[in-house]
Amino acid sequence: MGNRAMIAMSGGVDSSVAAFLIKEQGFDATGITLKLFDNEDIGMSREKTCCSLEDIEDARSVASRLGMPYYVLNFMDQFRHEVIQRFIDSYMSGQTPNPCIDCNRFIKFDQLLSRAVQLEFDKIVTGHYAGIEYDKASGRYLLKKAVDKTKDQSYVLYSLTQQQLSMTLFPLGSLKKSEVRNIAKANGFVNAHKHDSQDICFVRDKDYASFIKQYTGTSFEPGDFVDKDDNILGTHYGIIRYTIGQRKGLGITSADPLYVCKILPHENKIVLGAEQDLYSKSFRANQINLISCDRIDSPIKVKAKIRYGQQEQPAKVEQLDDDTLSIEFDTPQRAITNGQSVVLYDGPYVIGGGIISS
Repeated sequence: MGNRAMIAMSGGVDSSVAAFLIKEQGFDATGITLKLFDNEDIGMSREKTCCSLEDIEDARSVASRLGMPYYVLNFMDQFRHEVIQRFIDSYMSGQTPNPCIDCNRFIKFDQLLSRAVQLEFDKIVTGHYAGIEYDKASGRYLLKKAVDKTKDQSYVLYSLTQQQLSMTLFPLGSLKKSEVRNIAKANGFVNAHKHDSQDICFVRDKDYASFIKQYTGTSFEPGDFVDKDDNILGTHYGIIRYTIGQRKGLGITSADPLYVCKILPHENKIVLGAEQDLYSKSFRANQINLISCDRIDSPIKVKAKIRYGQQEQPAKVEQLDDDTLSIEFDTPQRAITNGQSVVLYDGPYVIGGGIISS
């Protein structure tokens, strides 16, 4: 195995400590920051992003302290097409996307890895909290949960392919966050006390609708709130402002609480209902990627999670064709949402996952 490693450095403490650990392992390391967008153009502050000029300077400072070469790569066009546009298209079609998963799938472990291969690096390294193991029996690389369960990021990494896993290192997978910060402090890193980045990096203050309107220059027409029998309950102000399970901000007076249960973009309607209407057991997923196997040949019992912050739940999964999984939970789950990802687990290992489609 060669020892040239490209370190993806966001300017945060996690990727900085990952760089330190890789250097300690004897790798010939080079720090790379991905320029994904101009923060100032969308009014972002340092505390809630990973791409500002201050972040670049923090990454450069750590790289210099570690004696590593450091470069900034411009991936703005790729990010605009593969992440921002997918995010917008998903909301406009009545779905709720996860752009962090798209960023990993199409930018960090696709575009960046391709660039690393072109530049003859042997490995890419990130500060994700997850583990990678090689299973000799199956001849496959496996993705594993991190030791620190409160920071585990295996959910957002389920799209990694065997080739990508074979070239990737996650040095933080065996560490707790407190240990990572202590390493940063001991080495005098400028970002040792820096806050973790929060929320979607290119959207300010969680205001997705304003971002989409500003970015596209498009106005979204009001439409009807209806009940499950298509009776009109009120007026919504554009489908991009709502997501499944939402209760607040509906502007509807009702004796009982109402929740967004379904979004119908082609009719410009939003179906409201009671909380019990949000619960279901069965759904399908597409755009699948399997890690621990090539194919699920027969129905199997798994643990599945349908959003990042959810604890995984018992379920049965069956593969219907090359790109469709059918999943059924043992007990009904709240707000299974089109556009989000379902990730399947076998103990600490990721079996695979896909995008919830129905």
